[in-house]
Amino acid sequence: MEHRASFRRGLRLGLPFAAVGFFLSVSFGVLARQAGFSVAQASVTAMIVFAGSAQFAALSVVTAGGGIPAALTAGSLMNARFLAMGIALAPSLPGGPWRRAAQGQTVVDSSWALAHRGDGTFDRWLLFGTTLPQYVAWTLGSVVGAVSGDLLGDTDRLGLDAIYPVFFLSLLIAELRDRTSRLVALTGALVALALVPLAPPGIPILAASAVALVGVVRRAG
Repeated sequence: MEHRASFRRGLRLGLPFAAVGFFLSVSFGVLARQAGFSVAQASVTAMIVFAGSAQFAALSVVTAGGGIPAALTAGSLMNARFLAMGIALAPSLPGGPWRRAAQGQTVVDSSWALAHRGDGTFDRWLLFGTTLPQYVAWTLGSVVGAVSGDLLGDTDRLGLDAIYPVFFLSLLIAELRDRTSRLVALTGALVALALVPLAPPGIPILAASAVALVGVVRRAG
């Protein structure tokens, strides 16, 4: 069936991103333990949140001595880009609001980008397949990092801090297929750069996501 073929293709496409996510989540597990999380707390956080930028943002607040409300706010702002992504994805998901919301929980940056057909619609089964190996790898990496954090020590010396920007850059390059995409990317980057010195963490990304949403709506129209 077509759905199964899309799902299997998604599994294959998701494996490279799962490998990257594994090493990122190992870093999270190590840093979470250094911040005072237990192995269980670090592991459950990774399983429930499943969003690297939000987890690292919240962790940085806790490490700096901030409270839980501030950490949750920072993480929520970092994840606010998924609002724009979800709005773009929703018409491609069947069922009522609750069913669509459940399917939307599978959205991560790479899966959303790969499932986009280029005409404003999304292949939901490709999305599901791409996310599955990433979720498994992210959870496993977090557990490994939390358990073996004392052995790994400073994760920056392993070069793990460079994985994140390279990861998102690879997604961006893959999306720059036409003039509209390039214009949206450039505008979003300029908006984010302009807001970084002025706005709290997360707001520049949210504003750039809003620009991207405008681009998706224009293309769909």
